[in-house]
Amino acid sequence: MTDEHEHYEAVVVGAGPGGAAAAATLARNDIETLVLERGVDAGSKNVSGGLIYAEESSPYTIDDLFPDFREEATDRPVTDHYIHNVAGDKVKTFDLGGVHHHDTEWADSVLRRKMDSWLAQRVHEMTRETGGGLLTEVRVNGLMREGGEIVGVTCDEIDPIKADVVIAADGVNSELARDAGLQDWEEPEEWFQGVKAVVDLPDGAIEDRFDVDEGEGVAHLFSGDLFEGARGGGFLYTNEESLSIGTVFHLDSIAEERYEPQDLLDNLLTHPLLAQWLGDEYDEREYSAKLVPDSKKVAHPSPHRDRLLLVGDAAGQMQAQGPIIKGMNHAVTAGALAAEAFVDAKLRNNTDEAGQRYEQKLETEGVMDKLKPTRYKTLGKLGEAGPIASLTNSLADSALGRAGIKLLGDRTERLYNSPFLLGMLPDTRMGYVTVPTVIAEQLGERVDDENTIETPELDDRIGDLTYDIDEGNPHIELRDNSFEASGAAVTACPVSAKDFGGGCYRDEYVQTNGTEEHVVSLDTQPCVECGTCAVVADTDWTHPEGGKGVEYNQG
Repeated sequence: MTDEHEHYEAVVVGAGPGGAAAAATLARNDIETLVLERGVDAGSKNVSGGLIYAEESSPYTIDDLFPDFREEATDRPVTDHYIHNVAGDKVKTFDLGGVHHHDTEWADSVLRRKMDSWLAQRVHEMTRETGGGLLTEVRVNGLMREGGEIVGVTCDEIDPIKADVVIAADGVNSELARDAGLQDWEEPEEWFQGVKAVVDLPDGAIEDRFDVDEGEGVAHLFSGDLFEGARGGGFLYTNEESLSIGTVFHLDSIAEERYEPQDLLDNLLTHPLLAQWLGDEYDEREYSAKLVPDSKKVAHPSPHRDRLLLVGDAAGQMQAQGPIIKGMNHAVTAGALAAEAFVDAKLRNNTDEAGQRYEQKLETEGVMDKLKPTRYKTLGKLGEAGPIASLTNSLADSALGRAGIKLLGDRTERLYNSPFLLGMLPDTRMGYVTVPTVIAEQLGERVDDENTIETPELDDRIGDLTYDIDEGNPHIELRDNSFEASGAAVTACPVSAKDFGGGCYRDEYVQTNGTEEHVVSLDTQPCVECGTCAVVADTDWTHPEGGKGVEYNQG
């Protein structure tokens, strides 16, 4: 009897940097490789801040695998990094060059549609030579099993496919990781939510306004009281002729306090400090959002099961330690190591060992120690315990704490540039809000500029996005529509808001059998597929079918 299913040596799910790195490494080793991407084009479903790094200690960097990458796929080299501690209109700026140049070969700003599309073209050319290729508009909806063992994938648009290895690079909302029981959406404190605006600038404005030479760029980070107490911060990265400006917050902080993400983003955009960079005219190209895994809590120590190997966000491999925010470079390293592990296992005629070999490579190459530092597990996590967090926060805001900051003065900058200290920083209000606010109050200077821009309303931001709506086939369903179970989504969803009738989630009071109930309704048409509601509401959440839903042109 012949097997009725199509078979490839390797199937890679997702054509982002992790998937591209895996596919390129497989193809270079003559492994028959099929890449499946659910967007109409690689990058059309992807969002990042984004800076992509090449670390000196990494066994693989993206330009190792794709030599023309920096010239063809990135926007600007970023050599200068700053963090702005904000308290009202007072700001104290620190140079973060020390920590960002540590172990860094280079760092470039990128927009995902441009970058991923370029990578996908190279990957398609390489994998076609092995008898595979890249297919877009295909949603992989689950894992194919035989006798309880994972042997391939199932899809919405095409028949199931068997493979000797499945490398899941399908992002933070990986349905394959959840199908395998390797990730879940249970705890909001394990996730960040990022919201971003790509802002258009006139030709030459970046060089003039940021005082950089042509082809050079800069990164700015923001923390303190301009985000209403939410635990997180903001960023600004210079692209070729645009800015990526966004905010990243712990999801539990947003959900518990009922912050609205677009309002927090606007707090940053309209702050006087940004007037010097934004000018008088504000033209927003695109609004976007995504979840970000906190690797300290969710990076899987054994990201594999049977023939399935997870890389990148699907494995929780996103390093966020204070101002250190790195994800795409770790996805590249993991993708290449996963492919290398399969090649090694095949050479030994035992492909079942690929997962264990991949796990060992993550450890021996130092990837896991970057994602989950031992010092955080022993000290940082302790600082997040309720009584300790409350005590340290109160101390930082006390007269003693303020005197200490004033005494340290500009020497405080050294602490911000210590990778060791940042690796054990607890995820509490103290580090994100209280200390930066005190620093600005004690050491900062007032910003006299006037910011006159007007940011778009939420309905305009939604309306400017591109959608191919899957009529009559919603990809999210509410299991419990009570406000108690799902009401947090009304404010936490980046395309919803209280008293806004045009978003995904809306709350209302309805009369039922003579009693009034507070309930939530859902409309998936304006969904940006960030996955926020899967964590903070009681839903059945899946991706839309291939090519359907939101399509990002910037990313």
